[in-house]
Amino acid sequence: MPHFTGTDLVCFRGERTVFTGLDFALGAGDALVLRGPNGSGKSSLLRLMAGLSRPLAGAVTWDDESIADNPEAHNLRMHYIGHADPVKPVLTVTENLDFWTLLRSKANDELRQPNGVGEAIKSALARLGIGHLADVPGRFLSAGQKRRVNLARILAAPATLWLLDEPHTALDQAALRSLDDAIAEHRRGGGMVVISSHAQAAPEDADAIDLGQFQERL
Repeated sequence: MPHFTGTDLVCFRGERTVFTGLDFALGAGDALVLRGPNGSGKSSLLRLMAGLSRPLAGAVTWDDESIADNPEAHNLRMHYIGHADPVKPVLTVTENLDFWTLLRSKANDELRQPNGVGEAIKSALARLGIGHLADVPGRFLSAGQKRRVNLARILAAPATLWLLDEPHTALDQAALRSLDDAIAEHRRGGGMVVISSHAQAAPEDADAIDLGQFQERL
């Protein structure tokens, strides 16, 4: 069974120490919620988990191997959804997702099947209630629609680890339920999820880290 851990992490950004002495551990089916005030390091921790930045000290590992030793393998096993929704304005919703999903197709047998990418995209858009937007250019989408297009990436191209930074932002109630259902299904299949959130809503059995506590140690 895969396991994803961080040990004694220290994060330094913007000429200051954001947090220090932080540990986390996830196994198959686990969920972790990151809480804390603005500036406490939620997004910074997610970036460390994604391998987009490196800790000043400590290690982030997958099955006891540092993710820095094989960044390509880590990239293929995870999805990172940040605050920005990088939807290209001149491309349609389907074209945007086609680009992202094709990047993952080499590592996924289902996506390599004839029309595998196309069917995966249709399914992802339908689950998030935006199938009717498939041919709409990105420049015509609302903030909530762009967020759902971005989240459709994690459904169209499977990956074990989901790293989601404030994923509920700008979503209506129907989209919130769809996202929560997708997270629950992903975990039932052995997937891992890390969510940063100001809101109190979270999977009932999720572990939680309050980043504010690690600031108080400084």
